[in-house]
Order: sequence, then C-alpha cells, then structure tokens
Amino acid sequence: MVEPTRMLCIRPRKPTDRWVPRLLTERWGSTRVVTRGQVHEADKLPGFVAMRGSEPVGLVTYRIANGECEIVSLDSLLEGQGIGSALVRAVQAASAAAGCGRIWLVTTNDNLPAIRFYQKRSFRLVAVYRDALKASRQLKPEIPLIGRDGIPLNDEIELEFGLEQPY
Repeated sequence: MVEPTRMLCIRPRKPTDRWVPRLLTERWGSTRVVTRGQVHEADKLPGFVAMRGSEPVGLVTYRIANGECEIVSLDSLLEGQGIGSALVRAVQAASAAAGCGRIWLVTTNDNLPAIRFYQKRSFRLVAVYRDALKASRQLKPEIPLIGRDGIPLNDEIELEFGLEQPY
C-alpha cells in the first residue's frame, strides 16, 4: 500500500494534460460547471494536477476575479489519501500570491462529503441559494434532478476560506 502523500506531486495544469476533459466529463457530466448562474469551461481554467508517478490522481480548477478565487472543480481519484487537501493547499498558495482576500466555492445540497471535506479545512458555510439549480439546469441541462443518496438536487451552498486564516 502506498502511503497517503508518498510520491505525490502537485503541479500546475499543462495544455498537454489531454485527460482533463475526459475526467471532467466523467465526474461533472461535461466540461462545463455552473456556479451562481455562471457557466465555466473548467477544462480551460487554470488548475493544479496531483500525480503519482506518471498517473494523474487529482485535479482542481479555479478562477481568480475581483480579488477572489473560486474553486470551480475538485476531484480526487483516490479519496482519503490527502490528494484533495494537497490540491486545496496549492490553490490557497496561488490565491495568496495573487493577492486574493478569500477563496470560495459552491457545491450542491446533496454533496455532504464535500461540505464535510471543506469544513474540516477551515472553510465556512456562508450562504444557501434555495432552488438555484432550477436556473443552473437552464444553462446545463445535464444536471440531474436527484443527487447522492437519492437527495433531490435543489440548492447551491457557498463556502469560503478567508486567506488571513492559516492553512
């Protein structure tokens, strides 16, 4: 068994990472991600890749605008091994270097594992946007009606991390 962070390399995304669109489509239904009424072409955003040897094991994409950083997508292919945490730390460092005041993200009301993951890393719940997924489905029809554990997908939940906090 490989130790959780042993042989893990975090590096910026490269144009030669041709597997990224496939991963996003498998995990998100397409390369498009909708948050707060905005469509993001996640395969075109900056990000970081987690590699174990020559194998990709994680991806995070983000966008910086107006002094804030939004995590658009985060995927760990081997959960519970520190990959997601390492990718979030890379975004935190990049955001701090860019002078951002906060990092934020949106997840859906059914994604309890993500809510738990981010809260354990000092992200705070800051808003619930009731019925936001109705509008999101107008922009991305492939968003299902039912999510994890049979929970109806209705709401967006916003979490944030103030960069004055230690990470």
